[in-house]
Amino acid sequence: MPLALLALAIGAFGIGTTEFVIMGLLPEVATDFGVSIPTAGYLVSGYALGVVLGAPLMSVLGTRISRKRMLMLLMGLFVAGNLLSALAPSFGAMLTGRVVASLAHGAFFGIGSIVAADLVAPEKKAGAIAMMFTGLTVANVVGVPLGTFIGQSHGWRLTFAAVAALGVLGLAGVARLVPETPKPEGVRLRHELAAFRNVQVLLAMAMTVLGFGGVFAAVTYLAPMMTGVAGYSAGSVTWLLVLFGLGMVGGNLIGGKFADRALMPLLYVSLGALAVALALFTVTAHHRIAAAVTIVLIGALGFATVPPLQKRVLDQAAGAPTLASAVNIGAFNLGNALAAWLGGLVIAAGLGYTAPNWVGAGLAASALGLAFLSGALERRTDARSRIVAGSAPGPAVTTAPTTADVLR
Repeated sequence: MPLALLALAIGAFGIGTTEFVIMGLLPEVATDFGVSIPTAGYLVSGYALGVVLGAPLMSVLGTRISRKRMLMLLMGLFVAGNLLSALAPSFGAMLTGRVVASLAHGAFFGIGSIVAADLVAPEKKAGAIAMMFTGLTVANVVGVPLGTFIGQSHGWRLTFAAVAALGVLGLAGVARLVPETPKPEGVRLRHELAAFRNVQVLLAMAMTVLGFGGVFAAVTYLAPMMTGVAGYSAGSVTWLLVLFGLGMVGGNLIGGKFADRALMPLLYVSLGALAVALALFTVTAHHRIAAAVTIVLIGALGFATVPPLQKRVLDQAAGAPTLASAVNIGAFNLGNALAAWLGGLVIAAGLGYTAPNWVGAGLAASALGLAFLSGALERRTDARSRIVAGSAPGPAVTTAPTTADVLR
């Protein structure tokens, strides 16, 4: 794997830390600003919605300059947002800082996925994407627990100041290690938008929203669930997040390895098992050891879907991948925002801190249904291609059904 992937992983580490560290600090932030836990959850959903909006906006801007320079610009924006969060005098100001930082997220992973895939042979693309996302998963083993410990011991503001420093390190890594590339030529917005006429692209993004949203329905409220239901101390949340991060690392590497071999079967297995694990979490959350084991499983199964879904979007949007790749990263965070909001609703309705697990199970099961639909459409398209063109099926972008085809 090229050394430049390390630079992308460093940037992903910083972004992953700021995205997930807030989950372990929700009680502290809520107390400091005098807001409820569900209201503090807006810091999760607000960040996620910022990713959704920022992904296409920044990706379109990124077509005007080289991909390396765009990655550097995005890391600078990330640093500014985290500094604003660290210095925020009010909850609204902190939410603004979270949104500013989030604007860099989708485009960084979207453009970074393209850069990573272009650095390796075609049969290694999913592995290269997974290598970049390893920074995001390792953040949950090192960055998030450390940030949670710092925030609980010395105040959450110091955590976000440290995250800003991580962003500076990521910026330096991209500047030093990512090779300079020319500005993308011949890129037109209408060509990028044409990828969204492919129903397989839309299905992959919908699976992204629902599948990873299922993870966030449970994990957003992990701290109050583990302290209020399982009986863990507040300090134990750090180590529970380490377990979640270890699961993510393992799931990401497994997903990257098998996505290049059996992409759709991998999605069937991981999404189905994720739905089951989330449903069981409503029971295991009441027992410390069982809860810890389930947290690892949720992390592993959730992130096993990331490399195959990102690769599927890149494959199906071949020829115009920039916008679709970034929007799919936004789809991950749209699912996060939706799940955090739904989880907050069921808690506010008095159903308890384990109720978001049922929300997550339902979202993951819905994603599994879409995966089966996507596979069935693909098999039908392949059969039609063999009939029309003989034994050599055409490229996915030309043979995949459009939305209009499916409606007919």
